[in-house]
Amino acid sequence: MYLPKALSDDEIAAIVDEAINAIGASGMAAMGKVMGAVKPKVMGRADMGKVSALIKQKLTA
Repeated sequence: MYLPKALSDDEIAAIVDEAINAIGASGMAAMGKVMGAVKPKVMGRADMGKVSALIKQKLTA
């Protein structure tokens, strides 16, 4: 069975940053929009809990 290569933490962070910047997101109200943009790019290649925590961290920073 073929499994896609897992994304590195740096690759995930870059995808999240790109989505936040593209949407112009700030604050937790934008969490769903950012997650919606990021999910198709990382699905099956990253732990979604980890991705969610990273988005939350970046939106509240």
